Amino acid sequence: MLLVHLLRDELSLTGTHWGCDTSNCGVCTVWMDETPVKSCTVLAVMADGRRVRTVEGLANGAELDPVQQGFVACHGLQCGFCTPGMMMTARSLLDHNQDPSELEIREAISGQLCRCTGYENIVRSVRWAAEHEAEQRAAASQEVSA
Repeated sequence: MLLVHLLRDELSLTGTHWGCDTSNCGVCTVWMDETPVKSCTVLAVMADGRRVRTVEGLANGAELDPVQQGFVACHGLQCGFCTPGMMMTARSLLDHNQDPSELEIREAISGQLCRCTGYENIVRSVRWAAEHEAEQRAAASQEVSA
């Protein structure tokens, strides 16, 4: 059984989408031990004992992750099919690069297909999240030094 089918069919984590089944589209991207993987290429048994994080795990309770907020604020989604995979990839990028350039964002999401947006709003969404997180870090820094 593929990890994508375990997540969707057995665990009802339907935020992970299933698209091409060949790893070309990236809509099934999840994290396995903090690394984005295309879950249509991973056998479920390979995830045994590993930490798997899906798009459902981005929000902190009712508080959306800044990446999710960015997709809402900048209209980074249209049909929404690629959105979970894009968000998981974007979150990983921002965890490793707090201030990515447009080129770095485009490179990070290059393994994922979006047929609706033309990627412009997705890139803007990730930049929004990076800027929002920078503002939060600056505010927290000011609170600590006050």
